[in-house]
Amino acid sequence: MGTMQALTAREYGGVEVLELREVPIPRPGPGQIQVRIAAAALNPADLRLASGVFGQAAPLTFPHVLGNDFAGTVTAVGAGGGPYAVGDEVFGMGLPMAARGLAGPLSSPPPLATGTMAEYAVFDAGAPAHALRPAGLSAERAASLPTAALTALPLLRAASLAEGTKALVIGAAGGVGSAVVPLLAARGVHVVATALPEDEEYVRGLGAAEVIDYRAADTAAETRRRHPGGVDALVNLVLPGTSLPAMAGLVRPGGRVLNIAFPSPGPGSGIETVYMTARPGELEEVAALTVKGVLPDGVTRRYPRDQAVHAYTDLEHGHVTGKLVITW
Repeated sequence: MGTMQALTAREYGGVEVLELREVPIPRPGPGQIQVRIAAAALNPADLRLASGVFGQAAPLTFPHVLGNDFAGTVTAVGAGGGPYAVGDEVFGMGLPMAARGLAGPLSSPPPLATGTMAEYAVFDAGAPAHALRPAGLSAERAASLPTAALTALPLLRAASLAEGTKALVIGAAGGVGSAVVPLLAARGVHVVATALPEDEEYVRGLGAAEVIDYRAADTAAETRRRHPGGVDALVNLVLPGTSLPAMAGLVRPGGRVLNIAFPSPGPGSGIETVYMTARPGELEEVAALTVKGVLPDGVTRRYPRDQAVHAYTDLEHGHVTGKLVITW
């Protein structure tokens, strides 16, 4: 069967349970493809899953291979393995097989995989969360896109903002912000972003028109000072969703308060929690926008695979801007 290197969790826990180790190379069954991974992007959800917080809904078997987002080359195709052939350059995302119950509205069928922080991974083919990677898009940049973009696009659909409207984006410097801010700016939305001073140049490069230093000033008070008439939408990417009702007054009547962060506000709060979804053609659209320069490069740090544990340590304990990517 052969073995490969993979970043695994040996048991439930934090970065202290992660290790690079040899595991069997997964083989594709019917309806699946095997991909030689070139690059994989980190997401906070990787660590949350490994922590055991979803243990009942998504019980893991160990060693558990981390990772959702990827770019790579198709190396084998199982019977009925969808539209891909050996040699195709692909990118996308795949939830761990154990997380089937957490897929929610992501797509039907849900995109399941064996874990992308590895030399090889196996994916259920045919899901709209996979696409061919165009020649003008590097593997590293392609790997950084799926989770961020497939979270950003539903937010934009829900916000339904027209040119000249205003949006407050909380947590603009993070991974999802790397897609939300430029996509809003491309529509002519005036983006007010929260970020630290050292990240101001980065978020302005994404397309933010204004930046609020959330440590130096209260975000709500500063937003009211700058925009006494309110904003048309508040898009929360990082604060606990339960903290948002106190900020809802920043939004004009008829505007939207949108949230992706856990825990979600309760029903009747007037705050809409938006979930990642994958529609046919969306990843192809995202790739085209990236090649055109509409989506700037959100990759801020690149690591070789022998520094994979270090990368997740940075994600959990460091100040992270944009997307972190490991090359395999």
